[in-house]
Amino acid sequence: MDRLTNTVRPYAWGSTTAIPELLGTEPTGEPQAEMWMGAHPGAPSRTDRGAGPVSLADVIAADPEGELGPDAVRAFGPRLPFLLKLLAADSPLSLQVHPDLTRAQEGYADEEKCGVPADAPHRNYKDANHKPELLCALTPFEGLCGFRHPAEAATLLEGLGVSALKPYADILRAAPEDAALREVLTAVLGADRDETAETVEQAAAAARRLAGEGGPHADSYAAYAAIAHHYPGDPGVLAAMLLNHVRLQPGEALYLGAGIPHAYLGGLGVELMANSDNVLRCGLTPKHVDVPELLRVVRFAPRDAGVLRPEEATASGEEVYETPTDEFRLSRFVLAPGGPARTLDDRTPQILLCTAGTVALHATATGTGPDGGPVSRTGAGSRTDASSRADAASGTDAASRTDAASRTDLTLAPGESAFVPAGERVELTGEGTVFRATVAL
Repeated sequence: MDRLTNTVRPYAWGSTTAIPELLGTEPTGEPQAEMWMGAHPGAPSRTDRGAGPVSLADVIAADPEGELGPDAVRAFGPRLPFLLKLLAADSPLSLQVHPDLTRAQEGYADEEKCGVPADAPHRNYKDANHKPELLCALTPFEGLCGFRHPAEAATLLEGLGVSALKPYADILRAAPEDAALREVLTAVLGADRDETAETVEQAAAAARRLAGEGGPHADSYAAYAAIAHHYPGDPGVLAAMLLNHVRLQPGEALYLGAGIPHAYLGGLGVELMANSDNVLRCGLTPKHVDVPELLRVVRFAPRDAGVLRPEEATASGEEVYETPTDEFRLSRFVLAPGGPARTLDDRTPQILLCTAGTVALHATATGTGPDGGPVSRTGAGSRTDASSRADAASGTDAASRTDAASRTDLTLAPGESAFVPAGERVELTGEGTVFRATVAL
């Protein structure tokens, strides 16, 4: 197993304190929005197998079956199919949606054929993969997720008393639900920006007033007023009013499948997603908004926010957040002092993240190599099958492998993480909380 060194991304919406507090480090004064754990080419984790730091992406590329296991390689190809993050939002992220796999493949192929540069600001599809994601709250967490039922959205808009919003409310009450949502979102995003800005300002002022007066929608009005404060005049503020406003308590989660509009507003959480960069934005951003492509991808179906709570799926005490996605599976272990060791399945690659307490990891077993032969796994990066390719990628020689083999144990503090290759069985002990990211095979 490998202790990971991870990159923190300084996006402007990030909290300056939440991730440093978890890690026990001093804030820099700059936003620290996301800490990435995995092999994404944009910011791969690094590990050291005895010859200095090396990218986890390079380690996996040198021996995909040895690191990921043959089952994962057959299902997802020679790369880690998920990306784990700590996400710390201090202000709203963009209102966005992700494509399904078919549309991602089609859209990527179309833009490649047309020669759209990979870094072009108007490019929609960075890769040919879908991007389902799961966000589990570590602190109280606020967000928007999925369309409200149109009648409820109409009541919310009518309550603002803004005359320019009355036509939208009328459509939401009169048309079939999916058609009503499509028509109103299309109108909001396609309207004259100057006229819309005035309507947004009037709606924001009314939302601030209603939030202070209390009532059944006060919490939602407060959220929309806060969004408008960060994005004055943005039509995405009106689009956000069509969505469910949700507050998660620690341990609760949201699953965002293809076509579900959403935005994270504030809080600290663990996010797990398929390894993709495909995002179509609806608003709350200065970045490109491709309205026709967005409308093609959005699923105009009202739904509840769909708050998830973990289910204990095994006798080992593993609490699983069930989703329909194969590329990732998120679970949690809450370890009590003096409790039994928790043994993790070794068929698939996994990343373990400690979020509270102190947790000890101990490598205990022998896995199976890609040729079906034994693979001795006794510590960080120690394997005796054909992993010489990975050693070549990292510069590891026989002596350093012997040294690495003596390290069968790791201790994780809050914010620390480890990569466990497929075929390596690990026991967890200690007192604390560990999130486990793996694939659903």
